[in-house]
Amino acid sequence: MSSSPAPDAVERWLRRFHAPPRRPAARLVCLPHAGGSAGFFFPFSQALAGDLDVLAVQYPGRLERHHEPPLTDIAELTGQVVAALTSAAGADGLPLALFGHSMGALIAYEVAGELQDRGTPVRALFVSGRRAAGCPDDIEPLHTLDDDAVVAELRAMDGTEDELLSDPDMLRMILPAVRADYRAVANYRYRPRPRLSSPVVALTGDSDARVSLEQAAAWADHTTGPHELRVFPGGHFYLASSPQQSAVTALLRSRLVGGHADAVPL
Repeated sequence: MSSSPAPDAVERWLRRFHAPPRRPAARLVCLPHAGGSAGFFFPFSQALAGDLDVLAVQYPGRLERHHEPPLTDIAELTGQVVAALTSAAGADGLPLALFGHSMGALIAYEVAGELQDRGTPVRALFVSGRRAAGCPDDIEPLHTLDDDAVVAELRAMDGTEDELLSDPDMLRMILPAVRADYRAVANYRYRPRPRLSSPVVALTGDSDARVSLEQAAAWADHTTGPHELRVFPGGHFYLASSPQQSAVTALLRSRLVGGHADAVPL
């Protein structure tokens, strides 16, 4: 693990788009996909700010952190996120939940494991758009592709605005971070560790070409606690559509705020 970030660096790692309620039910930390930024979760924050303290992770190498070199190692990203969360949480005692999409799901899983090792298991782990850690990954290493092929892949996944992919200046800004993230995912090697005690909820699109239902369901093998699989209409970026965002934020509210008969016991 890398060393803890300096206090001023904590603010670079975490974004709070909306003021939390006076007494939030929990703190929800959202981790973006490869090439993604904290702003991807702005709609989540907007929908949940009345109940939860919502934070989103901003990785280096994008937007206002574009001057910082992107990281190419999941373990280093994990260490930095753990350090930022530990510093930010302080002693307020709020339960912590994690939501990660695609690459963010891997980091969220590793963060949850590290926090459990430290004696502070998370309230719940939500892993979206990612085959379970330890499942064989037979996808071509995307960081080895040329720029045109990377752009074609981004278009195919339908998770990046077409205007960005058609702007040469924007591409020069975003491609280094995309490649770094792809390298981090390609180089990730699952290390068996004690199962989480936290509930794990896996979410996936029913037509995601990168994640089968069996691979998403295999997240159940990583917890001794409650687990469930939720399937939504759409592909790898099912989360990008407003109807699915509404469905997912409703699920998060039901699981973290409580009072719903179908909720996984947390």
